[in-house]
Amino acid sequence: MDLAVGVREARAGDARALAEALERNRGHMRATEPYRPERYYTAEAQAERLADGGRRWFAWEGERIVGAAILSGIVWGPFRSASLGYWVDGGRTGRGIAGALVDEVLRASRDELGLHRIEASTLLDNHASQRVLAKAGFERIGHAPRYLHIAGEWRDHFLFQRILHDQPPPLA
Repeated sequence: MDLAVGVREARAGDARALAEALERNRGHMRATEPYRPERYYTAEAQAERLADGGRRWFAWEGERIVGAAILSGIVWGPFRSASLGYWVDGGRTGRGIAGALVDEVLRASRDELGLHRIEASTLLDNHASQRVLAKAGFERIGHAPRYLHIAGEWRDHFLFQRILHDQPPPLA
């Protein structure tokens, strides 16, 4: 990873920097993201998202967010699983930032949350993201037709998972 970039878990005060990063990357992410209303690109909307209960990590270059990862849909009990999503600034791809974000999410998922499994999905033609997941130890487990509504249409995705450990869940 680029040595000028650091990764840390999101904080409530990061909303403005996140909104700026999303606005800056609107065109870059258009082909791989769902439709977003204009309000999505505001600091107010991002403050609400930061408070929604999902766990997020940001890659920072100085005062600028240049990548993000989110762990959502966390399920406890015997499943102990969550879904991973991530993106990298259009001007910073190919520098190991996505890998550093994914590695930190996997570490926190295993060591802090005690999750058993992380899942992720990619568009069929998103070879760069598929390489990031493979390098992080994910295995492809399926093909999901019309899985997510992306860029105005239902798009097929490949599904991936990474098993973090095989310890039994704690007894409630």
